[in-house]
Amino acid sequence: MSITPTTFVHEVSVIARVHLADGVVELVLRSTDQTPLPPWEPGAHIDLVMGPGLVRQYSLCGDHTDPLTYRIAIRREQKGRGGSIRAHELHTDDVVTIRGPRNHFPLHDSAAFIFVAGGIGITPIIPMIRRVDAVGLPWRLHYMGRSRSSMPYLPEVAELDRDRGRVHVAPSSEFGRIRIENVLTSVDVGSTVYSCGPGELLHAVEYRSKQVGLCCYTERFATTVVDNVVDFPFVARLATTGIDLSIPADRTLLDMLIDADVDVLTSCEEGTCGSCEVPVIDGEPDHRDTVLTAEERASRDRILVCVSRSRTPTIVLDL
Repeated sequence: MSITPTTFVHEVSVIARVHLADGVVELVLRSTDQTPLPPWEPGAHIDLVMGPGLVRQYSLCGDHTDPLTYRIAIRREQKGRGGSIRAHELHTDDVVTIRGPRNHFPLHDSAAFIFVAGGIGITPIIPMIRRVDAVGLPWRLHYMGRSRSSMPYLPEVAELDRDRGRVHVAPSSEFGRIRIENVLTSVDVGSTVYSCGPGELLHAVEYRSKQVGLCCYTERFATTVVDNVVDFPFVARLATTGIDLSIPADRTLLDMLIDADVDVLTSCEEGTCGSCEVPVIDGEPDHRDTVLTAEERASRDRILVCVSRSRTPTIVLDL
């Protein structure tokens, strides 16, 4: 694995570990040499590197004006691939490597904001609310989860609201399943929606936003499934070396780059983190990630090699 010049890699120590909710812990990280960490904006995440092939992404949820620490929250996923379990085993004074930060979920200018969070999806939303509230723009938050005991940062959310009625906390154990059509209505036109949480919630938010004409941005923790797609072989030409790689229908572009000893930064291998983005010089990518915006996809100038393929017989990469 190689690291591009723009990628920050650093060792940090865990200076605090806090139980937040059922199966959720917060880690506060500080550089081992106590130098400032790179600045970040609301919506950003870092890679937590816990060993060879064990890299996971976590949203930064602390104070973005604090240059010395990063704060992340981790939900233990029993049916996951082991990353969250390993992260839960980190304790105070442990040292771990981080990469980033990167931001594929940035705030955009808007007259008003509606935030919809599900469970651990509250983590990127909290810094967004702080930023929006600091400049005096109107906002409201709908925060959903299984039960209050499973929902992290409830006290912090209440503090942000300051009893002004802008926060609706709706655990399903008390309210049942919330209907998104009652959350997002036509009277909200002019507001921008930001949502993070389970895939089912995000699909509902995206569908309803489109129905009522709202601009909507979402962040997923898992890739979407592409159904009924037949994969075809193609050729990836590496511009810097002139090498042509044949990509079979049953192998990914990333697989073949690794087999050819081409250094590519990787992490999630699911199309959700953006680590493996590579510039495209010629050809049309078949985008299958959940990171790139519609505008970025239309530009045809980049590809996430872990999941995406080529619509043209040959695609030329700036590698």
